[in-house]
Amino acid sequence: MLKLLLIANIEIYLIFQHIDWNLKSPQMSSDVEMEDRDKEPAINIPSTSGHRSGRRDAVQDRKNAPWIEKFRPQTLDEVAAHTEIIDTIKRLTARLPHLLFYGPPGTGKTTTVLAIARQIYGSAMQNMVLELNASDDRGIDVVRQEIQDFASTKTIFSNKFKLIILDECDAMTRDAQMALRRVMEKYTRNARFCLICNYVSKLIPAVQSRCTRFRFKPLQEEFVRPRLQHVVEQEGVKLGPGGMEALIALGSGDMRRSLNILQSCHMAFEKVDADAVYLCTGHPMPRDIEEVVRLLFNASFNDAFEGILELQVNKGIALADIVREVHPFILCMGLPIKVKIALVEHLADCEHRLASGTNEKLQLGGMVGAFVKAREEVVKAAQ
Repeated sequence: MLKLLLIANIEIYLIFQHIDWNLKSPQMSSDVEMEDRDKEPAINIPSTSGHRSGRRDAVQDRKNAPWIEKFRPQTLDEVAAHTEIIDTIKRLTARLPHLLFYGPPGTGKTTTVLAIARQIYGSAMQNMVLELNASDDRGIDVVRQEIQDFASTKTIFSNKFKLIILDECDAMTRDAQMALRRVMEKYTRNARFCLICNYVSKLIPAVQSRCTRFRFKPLQEEFVRPRLQHVVEQEGVKLGPGGMEALIALGSGDMRRSLNILQSCHMAFEKVDADAVYLCTGHPMPRDIEEVVRLLFNASFNDAFEGILELQVNKGIALADIVREVHPFILCMGLPIKVKIALVEHLADCEHRLASGTNEKLQLGGMVGAFVKAREEVVKAAQ
């Protein structure tokens, strides 16, 4: 009986609660509708703040990017030097063969092939190009899986071939190169390969014969100087006396190296002059090398040995750097041929021994002794 009374009281309580809720619900529903109407504009009006922030981030990233990427040419017309190669490639763009670019680093090989890809595919470049650095992925599994999977598929909405770029392919194993040869033959209708390397002799002949080869030689000063001047003007770099000449000399035809040196000097010094360039790179100053050459050809054995040793200690110059920088002086001097041959041969032996970890003082003594003998030979030849 008590249970029935308790259940009845609970039902009555719930009924009154339901009535009270119905009496209040019109006002509450209207409040909810008002809140929804207040929120509707925020939902329906698209916000562009995300796009603006994305553009700002992209601009900021480009501003802070290394100069070798920031000023990388985007089209074939912007590529410095290699006029003959660029003109030939422009004519081959419609029916592009397999390409093999080889030559020293920093001469525009990767830049050229990326410009080709942009010219062919435009905005669809990301879907049509596979770029691999063969120094990292150089095994046969990469050729059989990643490269073969990409080359074997064909795009639905485009009749263009795909482009596979293998950078530093001279680091690939021999088995990987053998597998690559078969992939290049089998999927020629769907894909084209562009191989980039520094040493073409490390590629097997079967791969070389399937490509049209182009050699990129070191850039000449007439092409390096305008590009560096453009970067200097764009970045507001203050050039000092001899700064541009030092950048070109230390770059040795490598545009990437010259730009890296320029950016490093700009960050470390207020003015980029010759002294700043040599200090930033750790190369010995030209005047120090001239002093070494003067001692070697004019001072006695003891004076030359002590003078060069003191210069090494005070300026922090390694003997290997001295050997490398003295070599051009010997070739430019008017010495007898036999004397030149003997000196160059000794410098080569000295550099080889230094690379093997021998004592620097012993090698310095041997080098000074070789120059003393060379002076005696010059005197005998003059008599």
